[in-house]
Amino acid sequence: MTLSRRHLLTAGSSLAALMATGLAGCATGATNPAARALAPGVLQVDLGGVLATAVSDGSLQRPVAEGFVRNASMAAVQAALRDAGLPTDQITFPYIPLLIETGGRRILIDAGNGEFSAPTTGKLLENLAKAGVAADSIDAVVFSHLHGDHINGLRNRAGALMFPKAQVYVPTPEWNWWMDDQRMNALPEAQQAAFRNVRRVFGPIAQQVRRFEPGVEVLPGLQSMPAFGHTAGHTAFVVQGRSGRKLLFWADASNVDALFVRNPDWAVQFDADPEAARQTRRRLADLAIRENMLLAGYHLSGSGIGRLAVRGSGYEFTPLSA
Repeated sequence: MTLSRRHLLTAGSSLAALMATGLAGCATGATNPAARALAPGVLQVDLGGVLATAVSDGSLQRPVAEGFVRNASMAAVQAALRDAGLPTDQITFPYIPLLIETGGRRILIDAGNGEFSAPTTGKLLENLAKAGVAADSIDAVVFSHLHGDHINGLRNRAGALMFPKAQVYVPTPEWNWWMDDQRMNALPEAQQAAFRNVRRVFGPIAQQVRRFEPGVEVLPGLQSMPAFGHTAGHTAFVVQGRSGRKLLFWADASNVDALFVRNPDWAVQFDADPEAARQTRRRLADLAIRENMLLAGYHLSGSGIGRLAVRGSGYEFTPLSA
């Protein structure tokens, strides 16, 4: 998939609009807010009247394989892992949805793997409970995109919704891409699985799903941003506390940060449009640094919330800890 020039211009104009609003006003000081560990794998920061909580859904290990980074050799990938003090024969993928509490609402961004991946994943409900958050207290589930590791936790194998009182929100271009029957049917059978999974999760509630254009305020206090490239409608989000402190959730704008944050021009095999994803990664990274935003990401290391800084021709992510 290659995104159109219109998609990229839309992303640029939406960033310009964000810069013109209070969400991109004078940056606050670079000091970190107090972080609280509510339970193992659950870290909360107070942005000033807005709580942001990174909730682990577990992790998955896989061998380092040729082609995982499309445009870097195995030797270069292993050197980068070694430089970060990580094993060179395997990669650990964390999965970290984000819970936002603002304006009396609990908003969950992405829903984890649920019952559909390895036994080391699907921990979201368990970790929410440990943090004192009941699944039926979630008011909204907002999706960054519709890959299985983000949506499968919405519905279990029996078909029951895991967040029964939540309104569901999906980016319109993402919905249109995956729900296009003509696009799905034109693919080989093996490549149709992801499309069929989207239908499994959302088909029974399709009429109730609220779609939004990336760039709008999805809910009061939750601003969306186009972040296309990883998928056709991949979306990032910004929240801001009363003090002016901001947090950017960039979802899958980066995969393993030791590789793709430090080397932002590298392309992970999961990106549908590697060049658009590269541009998005640099655009969001530069925004986070320029505006002194905290950064959260679905596959970032440690707690999944931290600070970004320039490192050579790339960046360095430093996670917060309690």
